[in-house]
Amino acid sequence: MDSLDSKEWESAIEAILFASGEPVRTERICMTMGLEKAEAEAVLQKLTDYYAYERRGIRLLHMEDAWQLCSAPDYAEQVRKAFEIRKPAKLSQPALEVLSVIAYYQPVTRAYVDQIRGVDSSYTMGLLLERKLIEPCGRLQVPGRPHVYRTTRQFLRAFHLTSLEDLPDLPDFGVEGQLRLSEDGQVVDGTERQAIPPLEETAEEIREEDTPIE
Repeated sequence: MDSLDSKEWESAIEAILFASGEPVRTERICMTMGLEKAEAEAVLQKLTDYYAYERRGIRLLHMEDAWQLCSAPDYAEQVRKAFEIRKPAKLSQPALEVLSVIAYYQPVTRAYVDQIRGVDSSYTMGLLLERKLIEPCGRLQVPGRPHVYRTTRQFLRAFHLTSLEDLPDLPDFGVEGQLRLSEDGQVVDGTERQAIPPLEETAEEIREEDTPIE
């Protein structure tokens, strides 16, 4: 791979991403190309900038430690028509509330979400699971061993986030304002609950303009 020039590196990485159709970890690209992480990320960022600046029909998305080629937002309608993709319904306000709680406090149990919102969230969480915006990631080591949940890469894609660090900062509640779980998985904060800023749905929640290239 040392014999490749920078343009060939770009083309080879582009081919890898296109052939995958799924997010590809930076580590795998480095191993395949024989590049240091900083070198690989520089090439990937150059490709990202090129697709955006030249208004190409594809975009390169960066999600945590992975990269994925997707169709460009400008041509979402054409992509939907070509493949007869039905535009999904936007998330409801309750769904956005649940998603906000999980995004900011993950990993969390359903009981944790219920107590923060003050209502049962089982149906809404089921919808988010179907949309692949959240996923179970283990069980809490308390009686009953309830599932704990976290957001997914699909969540990052849907809200155009590179990582969870891109979420807006929560207000500083101080130690006394933090919500905590007891040994039985219940919220044990005795102070008044603080409002979590709801996620703002960006145009079309699960955006077909971000359709993975296969």
